[in-house]
Amino acid sequence: MKCPFCGYPDTKVIDSRPSDTKKRRRRECASCGKRFTTYEVIEKPMLMVYKRDASFEPFDRSKLIKGLQSAIKKRPVSVEDMNALVDDIENTFANRMQTETTTEEIGNMVLAGLKKLDHVAYVRFASVYKDFADVESFIQIISELSQEEKK
Repeated sequence: MKCPFCGYPDTKVIDSRPSDTKKRRRRECASCGKRFTTYEVIEKPMLMVYKRDASFEPFDRSKLIKGLQSAIKKRPVSVEDMNALVDDIENTFANRMQTETTTEEIGNMVLAGLKKLDHVAYVRFASVYKDFADVESFIQIISELSQEEKK
């Protein structure tokens, strides 16, 4: 790390601690002795999403959160749980170093997460995501949930 004061190319880390999603490092220049702070963040690859209409666009966390908010409205699911679900989905793709996916893959990951959190939110999200057209679709998904609970 280059010193911002004198430009010397060698600095040493004197303190390091986590700060939110970053790592805060206190550094000292080996030449001039001045101290400064740097923040280290993990660079995630840009995730592009193939949509059902054959278009291609960057992953938008806020769109996913908006859809989840509709599903968990007035349900005992905390905002922290919702954000953790979205973080898990983003981290899954980042850990795989995957740069392309489909809305179907994201939707299935959301459904799997919601199934663990709240069954009503799961059914709400599924009804929009899977585009339920009739009452039979609701009955079928609720039956599947009932069968899984009995196991």
